[in-house]
Amino acid sequence: MSVSLEFGSDLAAPQDAVWRHASSMAGVNYELGPWLRMSHPPRYAAIDDTLAAEALARPGVTVFRSWITLARLLPLDRHAFGFERLLPGEGFDERSHSWLQRRWLHQRRVLPAGRGSRVVDRLQFEPRLGLMTPLLRLVVAGLFRHRHRRLRRLFGDAR
Repeated sequence: MSVSLEFGSDLAAPQDAVWRHASSMAGVNYELGPWLRMSHPPRYAAIDDTLAAEALARPGVTVFRSWITLARLLPLDRHAFGFERLLPGEGFDERSHSWLQRRWLHQRRVLPAGRGSRVVDRLQFEPRLGLMTPLLRLVVAGLFRHRHRRLRRLFGDAR
């Protein structure tokens, strides 16, 4: 059973500043913080020319693996990252899988909006165990609401 979710925030910061944050693992970990964290190989600290060259040369193929941990100690999931599309300065289409998710598609866009920018996250995922679908829908929705609260705290709410 597939789940689709969408989240958006209007931020009081320009698109380029928000993109620098959104395209870095430091930014991802800020959004997940303070309790969750995603590991990454050092060379993939940001979506840059290195990652773009590797990801775009093999769309949909795993580029790197990441542990999602609670308090940096307790592993919660093992995520295999792949990208279908990278739009420098604007967004990405991540197609991955993990121990919990048979299929994970995360599209993030950072778009100009008024005097600031708008971040939109679109998610489609399919849990490996269908019985877990209601629980994972709640967990993922709560996590992305938390991520957007952290974005608004960092950049200011433009609403």
